Amino acid sequence: MDITELFETKQIRYGYYGRLSEIDFLKRNYDLEALESYDSRFNNAAGDIWQHTVNNDDYEYGWVFEDDRFQLLNGDDKILLKFLCSVFHPAVRVENGYWKEFLDAVNGLLRNDGYELYPESQISGRDVYGWRKYNPEENALFIPFSQRYAKEINAKHIQLKLNIKVREQIYNLFEKHSTVFQEMDETGWQYNVKTEEYVFRDIAQFYEPRCYDENGKYSKTNDMHRFIMKTSPFNVLDAIEFYEKHIFDNDYTPQINAILKLHDVLYKLSQGKIESTLEIAINKNDIASISEKGLKELVIEANKYYKSGNKQIAVEKIWDAYERLKTYYAPELNKSDSANRIIEQMSGGDKNFKEMYEVEFKALTKIGNNYRIRHHEKNKINITDSRQYDYFYKRCFALISTAIQYLDGR
Repeated sequence: MDITELFETKQIRYGYYGRLSEIDFLKRNYDLEALESYDSRFNNAAGDIWQHTVNNDDYEYGWVFEDDRFQLLNGDDKILLKFLCSVFHPAVRVENGYWKEFLDAVNGLLRNDGYELYPESQISGRDVYGWRKYNPEENALFIPFSQRYAKEINAKHIQLKLNIKVREQIYNLFEKHSTVFQEMDETGWQYNVKTEEYVFRDIAQFYEPRCYDENGKYSKTNDMHRFIMKTSPFNVLDAIEFYEKHIFDNDYTPQINAILKLHDVLYKLSQGKIESTLEIAINKNDIASISEKGLKELVIEANKYYKSGNKQIAVEKIWDAYERLKTYYAPELNKSDSANRIIEQMSGGDKNFKEMYEVEFKALTKIGNNYRIRHHEKNKINITDSRQYDYFYKRCFALISTAIQYLDGR
């Protein structure tokens, strides 16, 4: 690719295998000894590739992308996406090279087809990349926590308390990571701006920053310490998110999460957003591969409500997903036969697993019939303890998240 540095345009190259040899890189992603050899002198791809990239070095540059054994040109999208994530892994990439420029260029291409690479975790403070579906509408404007979940907060489906000690530690962390920036006005006058001023500007796009004053009145403020100590706990979460966008080191997120965990606050900062730690993990690729749109939407909705702490609605949605799951093979099969077909697929013909899944399907159906899963239902057993919602959700979610891996049309 061409880049401009110091008013000079130059062409740069970056090998996909980074600091490794080609064969060592490919071994990270493929079992080369299980792949066929294109060279009759060798029993498998490992010997073949060594011969032509190390011993003779006569393969053309970029040969791997057109080699059918690796399915990068015509295989499933997931294969190429996983391969690209590996290209930018900390163990592979050349840190003082141009990997970031190439990452941006690759993402520019991927987003045209609805994907992107993003930092999903870290190793020793360095980003490890995963892939996800790309929705430009979701990336157009960042919405802070209190606004993303305004309906749930107003309905008291989400509740949160932050004591004085955790608020003070959060503020002290803000101060530790605060930076002074320089801005210039229209006259050319330069002046200093602290990180907290940028954060207040961001918050002001959505609501006026307020806190309780000495008289107990909820008044406008531009004092970050007073704001953190005396405002709504959900607004504190907003400040945590906005600070992350103006801090340029890797320590902030793990330190914020350490504070929240220390005080049993069931939230964490992940990829710049506050998320509930009550979330049950489900493979995003499994969700994306569900061919039946209604089932997919219900699973996504249930997961969203559970993450936000709204367990009642989460249980209602996951039970709707369960009922939808049982009709997955309709209208070809009726509901009972469709459920039996799913059980057959999950058990793989093993009678012990078949019996286990049959019992579980019946048990969940009985729970749905006897308990007030849906808030509008009458003459059902009321669920008054949120821990019971937790149990119902996790049990039903476990079955669905397993079942969807076996469905036809994934």
